[in-house]
Amino acid sequence: YVNRDQHAPLFRQLLKLQPPASTATTSMRRSLALMGATLLCATNTNGLIPSQPFLAQNTAARPSVALPGGIRRRGVAMSMTETEMREKRVPLSVVNKGVRIQTTREVVTEKYTPSDPSKASAVLADAYEQCKKITAVFAKTFYLGTKLMTEEQKTAVWAIYVWCRRTDDLVDGPRAMMSPETMRADLAAWEERLYEVWDGRPEDSLDLALLDTKRRYPDMELEPFLDMIQGMIMDTPQLGQDRYQTWDELYLYCYRVASTVGLMCLPVMGTAKGYTFEQAKEPAIALGIALQITNILRDVGEDAVRGRIYLPLEDLERFGVTEQNLINGVMDENYKNLIKFEIQRARDYYALSQEGIPMLAPEARLSVQAAGDMYGEILNKIEANDYDNFRKRAFVSKFEKFSVLPKSWATVSAMPKE
Repeated sequence: YVNRDQHAPLFRQLLKLQPPASTATTSMRRSLALMGATLLCATNTNGLIPSQPFLAQNTAARPSVALPGGIRRRGVAMSMTETEMREKRVPLSVVNKGVRIQTTREVVTEKYTPSDPSKASAVLADAYEQCKKITAVFAKTFYLGTKLMTEEQKTAVWAIYVWCRRTDDLVDGPRAMMSPETMRADLAAWEERLYEVWDGRPEDSLDLALLDTKRRYPDMELEPFLDMIQGMIMDTPQLGQDRYQTWDELYLYCYRVASTVGLMCLPVMGTAKGYTFEQAKEPAIALGIALQITNILRDVGEDAVRGRIYLPLEDLERFGVTEQNLINGVMDENYKNLIKFEIQRARDYYALSQEGIPMLAPEARLSVQAAGDMYGEILNKIEANDYDNFRKRAFVSKFEKFSVLPKSWATVSAMPKE
């Protein structure tokens, strides 16, 4: 154990430290960054959130794209009194590349005062600026998509992304490995903290940005945020699961960790004349499912090393692939056929979501279209790598992402303007 404050300068230097170019590897850089980040703050923020806050919509009701039934809205409630839950706060900060963004309750309680409008405005502007920085550092593709939004939309989506990011960090950090009781307590506190934001009592400036977003978009619902917390539980050591027997089980996971983000952002995006939010929810869910399947296919090898297999076990059995084959990175025709099948499943959901793009408000369409098109390129990369997602990373460069934009623009331009 060390005194974090006493050694903070050293830890910050660790975050900045890079090995010589001749010997540098991704794993070395990640190890150095993780060492500094883990010592500097209470949570690990090195992972990537498994979801993208983009959505599309579709008019037709489809039984395979729907809000899963039986979702528990407050599934992490514990045997704690309300007072205890309110007092137990989860210290979350974001650290990366030598930049530390930390917020405290003092920011809100002492500086965000309704009696001083000018000061309140300055604090809120700073809160959104922090959200922008966090999004730019940790979600480069997503941040690129927000560049295509209006100023009002992009600040709202940054605030939503940051809440999702912090939720993900909560279950990915070292505290998640301590004990199930500790994790349950932290999640219960985080859930209660979300209720307080909805009640107008932000804990810190990042919460303040989310509260302001809720005020600007009053149709934004609480349920998707609660459902995402349940999705994070599914990924939590000791509390969650590392195998999914059926597609229905994996679908629920994909909905909770990815589709929920589309539902969060739907009020921000808005709908075109003649369409309702209820109509738009189906394709919003569909795009989230597609994005998460894409994430899973890209990361099969990395997840297997961590002991996690997201591909449904019923699919493995269908194509003659064993769990041990995945763990050992065995590339054979059976495995290739399995990945081809899963890629087609992802594309089917992209197609469902695509039907709903015209239902979005015209100013929101391009960013959503581009997000789906860019992410779909990952599937093309997997195919180009001959389906080897064990040894080859399905990486889409920034140039390739920009190259997709003309196609996205052409698709959106052909849609009705209202």
